[in-house]
Amino acid sequence: MSAPAVVLIASFLLAGCRIKNEFIFYPHKHIVSYPSAVGLAYEDVSFKTGDDVMLNGWWVPAQSARATLLFCHGNGGNISFLLDTIVIFHSMNLNTMVFDYRGYGRSLGTPTEEGTYRDVDAAWNYLLKVKKISPDEVILIGRSLGGPIAAWLAQKYKPGALILESTFTRIADVADFHYPFAPGRIIFGNAYNTENYIARVTCPVLVVHSPDDDIVPYMLGTRIFEHARQPKEFLIIHGLHNSGFIESMGIYKAGLNRFISRYFY
Repeated sequence: MSAPAVVLIASFLLAGCRIKNEFIFYPHKHIVSYPSAVGLAYEDVSFKTGDDVMLNGWWVPAQSARATLLFCHGNGGNISFLLDTIVIFHSMNLNTMVFDYRGYGRSLGTPTEEGTYRDVDAAWNYLLKVKKISPDEVILIGRSLGGPIAAWLAQKYKPGALILESTFTRIADVADFHYPFAPGRIIFGNAYNTENYIARVTCPVLVVHSPDDDIVPYMLGTRIFEHARQPKEFLIIHGLHNSGFIESMGIYKAGLNRFISRYFY
């Protein structure tokens, strides 16, 4: 192959990676609030990934906690956008660990798919080694982009349970839905393949999705559910992608409580 051809192919691949990452990741660096603003005690924590990237997170303990949640957020914002979510989990007597992927909030580095997997792996190890939490006492929960990240971790280890909220089968399927004439599968390939990961998860699974979701089609949530092993449950909420858990607060809390109560006391 000629040198110009090699340069052309390399340039195409680099451009494709840049487009892919710009479509997927929308990090927000500024921390806009803290759990103390909503009356919650918390610990600001830092830990390193296997490739030596320093990450930041919050540990929000609950009195007489029945389990510990490790929460993987979506592709935008940072942990300071999660106060509503943290309050809900705290009211359910759950310890909550939220963290920012590399490049988000006060976490260092630049986000990539492989990087986010290393990040959640580091958060998991922090819970087990520093907080001394047993794997079967951890509930992994992923919202939107956090879904495949949580599912990836769940098929690598065995947590107590996995909750996937407003999550897609893979990024290319979301791109194809919104841009049917764009080469989504060429650009994204099998990136963030929740469908593949969920088939290998052996812990109890709860899939949460809204038919009104304006970003991730409801049908993608049902496909994830179809590929999940038993025991599994599906919770229907209502409202838009980023606000369904708030718009359906009663249904959402009751559904999560019902699922968690089956496996944690």
